[in-house]
Amino acid sequence: MIKFIHTADWQLGMTRTFLEGEAQARYSQARIDAIRRIAKLATEEQCDFVTVGGDVFESNLLSRQTVLRSLDALRSFTVPVFLLPGNHDPLDITSIFTSRTFLDECPANVQVLGSTAPVRLDHLGVEIVGAPWDSKRPLHDLVSDACSELLPEEGTLRVVVGHGAVDTVAPDVDNPAIIHAKPVEAFLRDGIVHFVGLGDRHSATQIGSSGRFWYSGTPLVTAFEEVQPNRVLLVELDATSATVEERSIGEWQFLSPSFDLGSEDDVDALERWFDSLANKQNTVVKLSLVGTISLTLNARLQAVLDRNSELLASLDRWERHDDLHVLPSVDDVDSIGLSGFASGALHELLATARAGGDGASDAEDALALLFRLAGGTR
Repeated sequence: MIKFIHTADWQLGMTRTFLEGEAQARYSQARIDAIRRIAKLATEEQCDFVTVGGDVFESNLLSRQTVLRSLDALRSFTVPVFLLPGNHDPLDITSIFTSRTFLDECPANVQVLGSTAPVRLDHLGVEIVGAPWDSKRPLHDLVSDACSELLPEEGTLRVVVGHGAVDTVAPDVDNPAIIHAKPVEAFLRDGIVHFVGLGDRHSATQIGSSGRFWYSGTPLVTAFEEVQPNRVLLVELDATSATVEERSIGEWQFLSPSFDLGSEDDVDALERWFDSLANKQNTVVKLSLVGTISLTLNARLQAVLDRNSELLASLDRWERHDDLHVLPSVDDVDSIGLSGFASGALHELLATARAGGDGASDAEDALALLFRLAGGTR
């Protein structure tokens, strides 16, 4: 029985357009910190090695500082670590893995899987087989081809490390590099290989029913649609069985909730939701709001949003799913108490907003601003 961690899609050096200033700096550091947490887990669980299934780096064009900090984090590991080039960091002429900085600073226990030649760990009776990307657009199924080069070997456990989309999860007949699940599952069934760990899909996902064919997901969330991010896989493996456990690593969360607003109680519920969030400084929210509210209630809503935009790493409205309308109530108009030219402008904007059409949205925004400037907030 061997025990190891399979992980992937570290994408060190990644930036997110919705993060600014210190939030982006903290997010970049969090990706480095995730490496150290994986190393800590490997030590605590007495793992034999760690495999990284591609996209170790966000690209091959990163600063020397990013590469040095990444390699410094890799020094936290006390077991062998195997890095696979993926589609973000292929082993091409610009590869980070062949750069002078990487070659000079790479820890001795870290090895790049630069070919399909098995790497043997004799003391464990294990072979690590990589299916590296040597360009951004491979023209064949790298994983199946790597497996097809192997013959059964009694007493040897084989762990295959790959990267890319699997046809049963993301069918794409136009992608020559698609990983075909059936032949890979046959290699597993016949004992040619004993575990296949993939990268590319950022949500932890089992492929098929063998229990030996997995995406680990990313150790730190990168997008709102990811279902099971912030994970690595802890694997216990022998020739006849595999136990795979998902372990949480990342400490950031990307949330995209939707709220239907129409009353003060609804805004209260939204405020309570914000208050319930743990670790706000590491939380990104893309908010969808629908419904119709008054100017008075909109002023309250804006105060809630303004406050939480300062507390969260990022708070944005998801315009594609946002359908919130602000229309003045009778109380709104009476509370402002405008006269003269300002009153005329108010009623003109009111007419435009209530009529709908192309100018309604701009009129709603102008009314909200007018209301706030006139002191109609609480």
